[in-house]
Amino acid sequence: MGTQVNTKYQVIGGEMAMEEMQAYEDMLKAKYPERIFTHITFKLDGDYVDVDYEYDVVPFDRIRRITGYLVGNMTRWNDAKRAEEADRVKHGV
Repeated sequence: MGTQVNTKYQVIGGEMAMEEMQAYEDMLKAKYPERIFTHITFKLDGDYVDVDYEYDVVPFDRIRRITGYLVGNMTRWNDAKRAEEADRVKHGV
């Protein structure tokens, strides 16, 4: 079900082993499990590593209350329920 994304790495100021870069990515995924990381930049300064990352927006379903029901969309509604929704008074924001 999950989307597979190949994360791109960039190292500035030195060299870094692939295993170490993947370990940093694993830590980010553990801290932010809902994020899909697309690009990670490592800035090396002696013993210090600054990590900068970019991620994709994760899509979500909008849930609304329509005619007393919490729904994401009306694709599974029958004709009567669709008519009820069409006849309701809609208030502007």
